Amino acid sequence: MRFVVDAMLGTLAQWLRALGYDALFDPSLDDDALVRTARAEGRVLLTRDTALLRRRNLQVLYITSQQWEEQVRQVLRELPLPPPAPLTRCLECNTPLEDMLRSEAWGLVPPYVFVRHDRFRLCPDCQRVYWQGTHWDRMQRTIEDLVAYWEACRRQPAPERR
Repeated sequence: MRFVVDAMLGTLAQWLRALGYDALFDPSLDDDALVRTARAEGRVLLTRDTALLRRRNLQVLYITSQQWEEQVRQVLRELPLPPPAPLTRCLECNTPLEDMLRSEAWGLVPPYVFVRHDRFRLCPDCQRVYWQGTHWDRMQRTIEDLVAYWEACRRQPAPERR
């Protein structure tokens, strides 16, 4: 499942990417462009704009909360998503990351980072390099909590339809 995320939900887009989901986010897209993109690429539109709910032939999820963590939980709970694949997408441009040799990171990361770390990942589109920096532990705990939430949602029986 792939998403296009409206301009009000940038943090949601980043956390969906952190979980490994394809979340297109371009705050310059107006409503018509969001709808065209969602339809053309078969993406689910995530929005807080009630006007977009009235558009036809569109998969859309109205995001109810203003808090990013509850927004992520709503997406995980309400949509039939595959298992998360954490930290496999660029947080900036949404491209799948590639492993890179440590030697290839020389000159692309600060020298103290190169000395302290052995594993690096590269975004082939924007050339951003990722490593387990100082924020890693906090981010990893959040991701683990969200993955556990996804797993708990899958264990719950589906509500009966009348």
